[in-house]
Amino acid sequence: MSISVGDDFQNQTKYYRGQKWTQLNWMKKPEGYKTYPSKNKIPLSHRFPDKTISFSDLLRKRKSVRNYSVQPLSMSDLSFLLWASTGVQRTQNGHEFRNAPSAGALFPIETYIVANNVEELERGIYHYDVAAHALEELKLGIYGETLAHAALDQEMCLDAPAIFVWTAIFERSKWKYKQRAYRYVYLDAGHIAQNLALAAVSSELGSCQIGAMYDEEVNALIGVDGVNESAIYLSVVGHPIRE
Repeated sequence: MSISVGDDFQNQTKYYRGQKWTQLNWMKKPEGYKTYPSKNKIPLSHRFPDKTISFSDLLRKRKSVRNYSVQPLSMSDLSFLLWASTGVQRTQNGHEFRNAPSAGALFPIETYIVANNVEELERGIYHYDVAAHALEELKLGIYGETLAHAALDQEMCLDAPAIFVWTAIFERSKWKYKQRAYRYVYLDAGHIAQNLALAAVSSELGSCQIGAMYDEEVNALIGVDGVNESAIYLSVVGHPIRE
């Protein structure tokens, strides 16, 4: 019986009691933040509105929303969603702690925004500079249709005012966890996506997480190589059409 690549990966990345661990080379630890220094940087506000909804109500109201109104997303809402999903929560003893957990505190996930209809933000593609809590303008233009086509023709990518594109820089996790790192990368992305989903509900917004995509088409759109860094997850967000 032949073993599929998924089954083989699961078996070969198991931990076993008594196995030897490789000592880490701290001189080769990858950088924890990606930035685009030559790109226009758009600062985001740290002033977030108070949210009064209870956590149990957040969980009850969270659902996948696929139909969006033409109402634009505000910059304050986008700022809050970015911070809540993967931003820096606090700095303590020289260490930055984020709102989502990450295996080994290595944070391999990067966030890009495809802006279709965001107030005070030109349509285009942006990268989230986590440390600065700012957007970096990668390219301007209308890309919702291209992304929708790359996401197996899911029209919500065209209709939603903003789409989060999450990529992984694999070496950040592989530096410590080798091939098992791929397990943790996808777990990390899940933590971030759930933060976004709950933050959206708290702002009376909707979201829908998307795993189906033509990987290389999304990679080409945001300008990553698909090897060292590759798109792994998407989420649309916006104002739902009230039923």
